[in-house]
Amino acid sequence: MESRGSPTPVAWGEETPALPEGLAGSFLQAELELNAVLRAMEFPQPVCYVYNPLEYAWEPHRVYVEKYCQSQKEVLVLGMNPGPFGMVQTGVPFGEVKSVRDWLGVSGAVSRPRVEHAKRPVLGLDCQRTEVSGARFWGLVRRLCRGGGPGPFFSRCFVHNLCPLAFLDAAGRNLTPADLPPASREGLLAPCDRSLRRVVELLGVGTVIGVGRLAERRARRALAGGATDGVRVEGLAHPSPRNPRANRGWEEAAAARLEELGVTRLLTAADFSPDSLTGPPPAD
Repeated sequence: MESRGSPTPVAWGEETPALPEGLAGSFLQAELELNAVLRAMEFPQPVCYVYNPLEYAWEPHRVYVEKYCQSQKEVLVLGMNPGPFGMVQTGVPFGEVKSVRDWLGVSGAVSRPRVEHAKRPVLGLDCQRTEVSGARFWGLVRRLCRGGGPGPFFSRCFVHNLCPLAFLDAAGRNLTPADLPPASREGLLAPCDRSLRRVVELLGVGTVIGVGRLAERRARRALAGGATDGVRVEGLAHPSPRNPRANRGWEEAAAARLEELGVTRLLTAADFSPDSLTGPPPAD
């Protein structure tokens, strides 16, 4: 398959970076192993550029995981893949810059992909564009936390993307895995499915909530059978402005859906201690 763009090599070359002990380190190790598989892939048209923020934005991503993935979770909220002004910039799922920096308290240096589209530069936490999906998503989480900090949410929940890669066409238009030819899409998502099973087992989650139909469908497929067969998989409408329903009261509808799924009551009952989200200082 032809490739006109590729992820930048990780800053540490072929060496594994220092990882924290415990659950956060195991989670990051699973992501590194998925990266190693995806790095060898090439993609045909319409893909012309491939960005992997888990390589060039590893530092803020690591901070996010170390800060919020210190204990097992009951719910995993699953996105599909990075958005151009969200995780592509910050390394955090649905990572709209203001939410990541000011509410989640995540920071870190971000480099750049080896091959960049001129219309889609990676500016890291200096990016001035707003990722609408991310602003809506983290705005909803803030609402669930009743205007406080993110601690109650992350004491029971975690947010993760099935696929860490972002795709652009020749014009710089964002592509999702659904836009790939079927054989390429399946070749990409099969190892992502395996990694999801590993993540679900590591975190011990009982419920996965796929944000958008594709994430929900892939989660159902990935988790059927084996040790993860009993995990409940549900869906939440995607907050993207490309989804017409999301532009008509998405937050209210999503809040009602999470209430229906029991997530709101779960957070209200959370026995939250700030110490549970305090990991070791990030490694240099």
